[in-house]
Amino acid sequence: MTGAGTAASDGYPDYGLLTMSEMVENAGRIAGAVDVPVVADADTGYGNALNVARRVREFERRGVTAIHIEDQDFPKRCGHLDDKEIIPFDDYIAKIRAAVDARRNLDFLIIARTDARAVVGFEETIKRANAALAAGPEMAFVEAPQTIDEVKAIPKLVGGPCLLNVVRRGKTPRIELNAAEAMGYKIAHPSDPVVPGRQQ
Repeated sequence: MTGAGTAASDGYPDYGLLTMSEMVENAGRIAGAVDVPVVADADTGYGNALNVARRVREFERRGVTAIHIEDQDFPKRCGHLDDKEIIPFDDYIAKIRAAVDARRNLDFLIIARTDARAVVGFEETIKRANAALAAGPEMAFVEAPQTIDEVKAIPKLVGGPCLLNVVRRGKTPRIELNAAEAMGYKIAHPSDPVVPGRQQ
């Protein structure tokens, strides 16, 4: 469940304008309507580590399979937009640790997302992703890598399973799902995948 798509369905841009309740309810509607795992965007966790703990339980109660929590400051922006701000490293790790500790079902997955690429560069972003994984989540999500070389490098440099998100007209080059899998990604969401044989 994309945060941008959820915001757009209510007529808003992806600037963190929806509340936690609106995001959670949308995730619950989707989870109740499909027979596949639902990965939901939990934005910044809607506050500090205490707020994150409550959000995890709200998403969990609605049958969502996984959420990703990012390190942007509030109000957040779409991960593929410029001029983002990220929270201090220790605050980010505290949020991820709180999310891991709050869940009651160990099958509910926590994905540590970092939007730091546009703020501190690629190398520091990889350090953030690895430090977040050390706090206990099952997966890392490095948002908006800017070149195909960065896309290829992330699963090699991050010490755990990775999610890839490709946004149409975003920062990340378009890539086929099977190519993402071959690179080592465990979850991939190309918003406009390249289909073999289709005119591009």
